[in-house]
Amino acid sequence: MKMRLKEVYSALNIEAENIKDISITGVCFDSREAKDGDLFIPLIDQRDGHDFIDSAINNGAVASIWQRDHEIPDVSIPLLEVKNTSDAFEAIAKYYLSKVNPKVVAVTGSNGKTTTKDMIANVLSINNNVAKTPKNFNNEIGVPFTILNMPVNTEVLVLEMGMDRPGQIEDLSTIANPDFSVITMIGEAHIEFFQTRDKIADAKMEITSHLREDGRFIYDGDEPLLVQKAENIEQEQLTFGMGTENSIYATEVVSGKDYTEFKTNLWTDEKFTIPMMGEYNVRNALAALMIGKIFHTRPDQMAKSLKELNVTENRTEWLKASNGADILSDVYNSNPTAVIEVLDNLKTIKTAGRKIIVLGDMLELGDLSAELHASLADHIDPDDFDKVYLVGTDMQQLNNKLTDKYSSEDLKLYDKDQLDNLVSDLKQELEPTDTILLKASHGIHLENVLKDLV
Repeated sequence: MKMRLKEVYSALNIEAENIKDISITGVCFDSREAKDGDLFIPLIDQRDGHDFIDSAINNGAVASIWQRDHEIPDVSIPLLEVKNTSDAFEAIAKYYLSKVNPKVVAVTGSNGKTTTKDMIANVLSINNNVAKTPKNFNNEIGVPFTILNMPVNTEVLVLEMGMDRPGQIEDLSTIANPDFSVITMIGEAHIEFFQTRDKIADAKMEITSHLREDGRFIYDGDEPLLVQKAENIEQEQLTFGMGTENSIYATEVVSGKDYTEFKTNLWTDEKFTIPMMGEYNVRNALAALMIGKIFHTRPDQMAKSLKELNVTENRTEWLKASNGADILSDVYNSNPTAVIEVLDNLKTIKTAGRKIIVLGDMLELGDLSAELHASLADHIDPDDFDKVYLVGTDMQQLNNKLTDKYSSEDLKLYDKDQLDNLVSDLKQELEPTDTILLKASHGIHLENVLKDLV
């Protein structure tokens, strides 16, 4: 990053005389991570960042924003007084984004946005200087932080945008003013707060609210809600998915334990391989390929890029149990769409022994929780999964639906405080040739079961 302190004053509309001509080379909001040349932004959240100004200075911060309702300390660096430090953070980000002026790709969706962000960044990095959201820094802090820490030579900025309430993505879009808005899918994540998938779709569509007039909207064309809502978007639209009516769709999909191969309608002779399982990840790759095509990237180059992909956060990962059994772990996030996708893909994978599934409660489903847990029964059958272990209060609904399919020996239900019993039963049951899936919301803490099995 390259910016002068005078520019920060200008971005915040602060008039001041005799401004010290300081070079700003980075921005931080965590004083512990401050480094030489940083501008410190003391945000107010669970703790007040203003309390850590000394730590920021000691670690190298050369200037700081300062909310004027706080007492001004006697420090050695310039303090820029503002009404609200969060608003100032966003204002500086907007200024710096305008200064660097990259093409902006904004990505959201109920599932897959981090993977899609990584895929797009990888594909576009072939011919461009690309910066992207680190980890999953996708909220009101993460988006301006990503913008302010991109190199000054950035040509394309890929931003992930998350939400947990209406209006949040619109606020982020106001900062980013994207050239490309991408929606991966609409699921049930946060449905407790939004009540319906339709309202979730409305919230995700906010990513188009500040799409540039000459921008493009790229979305999952297999999702009827998005197709319907896209009718109100004036900008050019492109779709991806499995249906042949999409702008880009997949053909000849072959999924293995840790890879998926496919071809597309746009380049019928080119085979693409991604280092992860699942048709749902093919959809994410299609979104990246669509963006790559717009940037005139050769298909063979994109194929190489996707094959060598290292994702920021692959929550679904293969591990080995201590006895040699294969574990498919996804213990930090769960919603009905994600569970169904993993189950349906696991069915297609050839294994040496039995397939066993351990499913924990899916949280934040509100009044629909009982119905959505029960609905998983349509995707679970003894022909596909030999044994089923369920954990949590809401999984009682699924258990009730499966009692006609499974014997009491092959279907077991545990309270979330009975994980020790679950581990004991699994260790006694699990054979070296078995494949076992662990999936639940983080609040169920199946990571403790995973740790004991490994």
